[in-house]
Amino acid sequence: MAVQVAVCGPRECSRTEWEQAREVGRLLAGRGAVVVCGGYGGVMAAAAAGAYRAGGVVVGVLSAADRAGACEDLTVVLPTGLGEARNNVIVNAADAVIVVGGSWGTLSEVALAVRRGGVPVVQLGGWRVLDEHGRPLEAVLRAATPAEALDKTGLWR
Repeated sequence: MAVQVAVCGPRECSRTEWEQAREVGRLLAGRGAVVVCGGYGGVMAAAAAGAYRAGGVVVGVLSAADRAGACEDLTVVLPTGLGEARNNVIVNAADAVIVVGGSWGTLSEVALAVRRGGVPVVQLGGWRVLDEHGRPLEAVLRAATPAEALDKTGLWR
């Protein structure tokens, strides 16, 4: 069974976040991983483009009950009708979660993945979640590059 990695991030992203997400997708495809994402624009579309154009498989888990607005580089499209609750489906389908950038929806995916436990959560840029003492959470690993993000998942050791 192929490794499945969720790539999460905001629908509206910066150029840097777009490039990072596209590279994450490309690298994941190169390692034979299935990319699971939210299936719309921004970081999701960038990761899908990187993976699909490198010959990878990309699953888009949509919030809507139809395929409207789905990005073009998805191999499999799953309209759920779940709204933001689809974030739980995305992170539960993953052997690791890589986060690029930050938004409220992305933060919910981080929280759900950490709460699930047993799944590496790696963040590339984006928001920082701090504990009550102002320290970064140990459950979320930080990476400086897309390659480092993949390495920090520990899936290919």
